[in-house]
Amino acid sequence: MTTPAPATAPASGLLPALGAYTIWGFLPLYLLLVKTVPPFEFVGWRIIWTLPLCLLIVAFRRQFPELLAAFKSARTMLALGASAVLIAVNWFVYIWAIMAGEVYATSIGYYLNPLINVLLGTLFLGERLTRWQWLAVAIALAAVVLLAAGALTSLWISLTLGFSFGLYGLVRKQVAVGSLPGLTIESAILLLPAAAIAAWYGMSPAGSSFGHDWQMSGLIVFSGVLTAVPLLLFALAARRMDYSTLGFIQYLAPTIVFILGLTVFKQPLAPAKFFSFVLIWIAVAIFVADLWARKRAAKRAV
Repeated sequence: MTTPAPATAPASGLLPALGAYTIWGFLPLYLLLVKTVPPFEFVGWRIIWTLPLCLLIVAFRRQFPELLAAFKSARTMLALGASAVLIAVNWFVYIWAIMAGEVYATSIGYYLNPLINVLLGTLFLGERLTRWQWLAVAIALAAVVLLAAGALTSLWISLTLGFSFGLYGLVRKQVAVGSLPGLTIESAILLLPAAAIAAWYGMSPAGSSFGHDWQMSGLIVFSGVLTAVPLLLFALAARRMDYSTLGFIQYLAPTIVFILGLTVFKQPLAPAKFFSFVLIWIAVAIFVADLWARKRAAKRAV
């Protein structure tokens, strides 16, 4: 029998959770500072500078045995290879979209992500949806249809972000490796293509974005911090608080991005996108309300 978590556990996980999702929410402001870096090159440098920081944190947390165990398992390495491709696609599309001014499309993508996770769990893990969850998924689908009718050019961004991160989580759910060691191995898998991308841009007529301006170079190196640190905070939060509570806090990031789109990026909110947001907010409200209702019912049963 497992020992019940102390009463202070949810509170101890709240700050790391808020920290992780706040960093992810304000990430577009950082991307404004590196807007002159081509998105493909930036993803390459992000991978390159994420790996050494991950290795340092792994060493500090003494997780090298977990890394070695993962390397010895062909199934684990195959799964992490697939998840590495999915997270690389997610990073590239997100960075490209923010730099291209498609801020609302990225926000919609991450609002859809928890609902996509529920749908993927039903399709691939044999999980069952409640009636309220099916209603939330149906309303979210209506939002996607509305986007297809009135904002087709940006629909692919939202769907790619939502499904790539959802499939990433699905793959990682099947692998018995921690969040940080997993990211370390994924970064190692992607290191060779990332180095090739950086070298290709270095040999291009325009030259590399790294190594010429110390300020820009420092900002590029900082991408490793912005990748590893929020993930570490998320891992801490996931261990210390209920996953349902963590799922609710998850909506903080796309909400911040939406507000940044209105205020900092000053992006016009087309009617199709506005009503899509309204539908998604309704779906999210139903989803979260059902989550909390089932959580309270489970507590009463205990």
